[in-house]
Amino acid sequence: MKSELDVLLVEDNPDDAELTLRALSASVSAERLLQVDDGVKALEALFGEGGVASRGDRFPRLILLDLKLPKVDGLEVLRRLKSDQRTQAIPVVVLTSSKEERDINESYRLGVNSYLVKPVGFDDYVAAVREAGKYWMGINQPPLGKGEARS
Repeated sequence: MKSELDVLLVEDNPDDAELTLRALSASVSAERLLQVDDGVKALEALFGEGGVASRGDRFPRLILLDLKLPKVDGLEVLRRLKSDQRTQAIPVVVLTSSKEERDINESYRLGVNSYLVKPVGFDDYVAAVREAGKYWMGINQPPLGKGEARS
């Protein structure tokens, strides 16, 4: 059986990354979490040599994507994800500090599934990530591959 990456977290702030990973692992059955800290690493993890696509592994069940990233920004990562037939159905949740109308509208235009502005307080942040994780990893029914069933 091929390995499966449950969640790809694309977050350059180490504190936010750690907090997000802890909140997710405490609230959903996401066994394989991968965190990368820039857009280039996200694209390499998925499409690059040795990435998910080249290994023939399943793509992540969920991608949590910050917009303000070094090297390649989150909007460009989103553009590439949603324009590739292999990854366009993966749920992508933007998890960012940006409340800019341009970022919100462009994210939805590019096909984001949800846009969450990071809450400032610790408890609110953890609660928002837990709820998002519960929904996208537990309640939401993802598209199934040919003859594939997920439990």
